[in-house]
Amino acid sequence: MATTHLMTDVEADADPIVKAVFADIRETRGSDFINNIWRALAADPPGLKRTWENVKSLMAVPGALDPKTREMIYIAVSVANGCSYCVHSHTAAAKAKGMSDAEHGELMQIVALAASTNHLVTALQVPVDPEFEVN
Repeated sequence: MATTHLMTDVEADADPIVKAVFADIRETRGSDFINNIWRALAADPPGLKRTWENVKSLMAVPGALDPKTREMIYIAVSVANGCSYCVHSHTAAAKAKGMSDAEHGELMQIVALAASTNHLVTALQVPVDPEFEVN
């Protein structure tokens, strides 16, 4: 259950910031669907706008990483942070951008491996090799 109200489209039309952000989300994504994350963030219109601008600036523009890879990275970080909503939404987005079941399976194995070895290195307090230091 959400800890905040999920704004409806009728309510969004009442606030010009929310209305504009929802319209931009629809235009940018080429879809009428507004995810629950945006409906929840709409309770704070300036925060909604700021968050959408940040997401849009990294996830919806051309860059060095292709869109599928970006979504797969988002999945990995969401798994590491324990965000079920983001795991689901970015898995759906990655699949829509062409992620195969085999790629998803391999990604999950890498996430699990990294978590395991990260915990070992943290527990053992292994010093960083000088060759890995960036100068």
